Amino acid sequence: MEHINFNISNGIATIELNRADVLNSFNRKMALELQEVLAVCETDDLVRAIVLTGSGRAFCAGQDLAEAIAKDALPIDQIVREHYNPIVLKIRNIEKPVIAAVNGVAAGAGANLALACDIVIAAENASFIQSFSNIGLIPDSGGTFFLPRLIGMQRATALMFLAEKVSAAQAVQMGMIYASYPAEEFAVATQKLVEKLASMPTKGFGLTKRALNASLSSDLNQQLKIEETLQLAAANTIDNKEGINAFLEKRKANFIGK
Repeated sequence: MEHINFNISNGIATIELNRADVLNSFNRKMALELQEVLAVCETDDLVRAIVLTGSGRAFCAGQDLAEAIAKDALPIDQIVREHYNPIVLKIRNIEKPVIAAVNGVAAGAGANLALACDIVIAAENASFIQSFSNIGLIPDSGGTFFLPRLIGMQRATALMFLAEKVSAAQAVQMGMIYASYPAEEFAVATQKLVEKLASMPTKGFGLTKRALNASLSSDLNQQLKIEETLQLAAANTIDNKEGINAFLEKRKANFIGK
């Protein structure tokens, strides 16, 4: 990998965007490399939790505009279709927890890829900005889908129109992200969170994620039926049986992710 640092250790896959000199903005190669490592995470049974973060002082500044306006640049719709859409779909369809650890600025597509993750945490000095309107574009990478569902239509519209910077504390307050931590504590807090998730019932997480994805387009009757079906699948996992036995035996469960 040229622009992605990738490591699997103790059930945790760490994906670090690594174009720090341009605030980890996406060129085609980095987008395709991210798709590749997400595919590995999806199929590798050793991976039980995934953390996506950035190198240097930024999480991701979105699209590398120098590449986008070059003489041989791809059309913008092709960039969206081949770079960002597959990443968003992969994040949502991997049946394992995907955590965005936002270590700095998350702008444009970078902000929206973070918001597509299951849990978003941020350092207190991080920020989020829907910067598309500054260059006359619309939010992509799932932004128009996820952001209104997270914070409501009014706030999402205002942030997208006005391109206002949102601090990590503000993002927590409005329900955009889960939590923020002081910069000096961020790495430790991230590690604790992903270690906990990696030790929990991975199959159950995957089924929960499937139910949450379905809820975005289901009515109540449909969702209740989906819960019924997925609950049966969860009840047939090894981890469910282990969890019940641990409860009855008054001990800590030893989940194996199966």
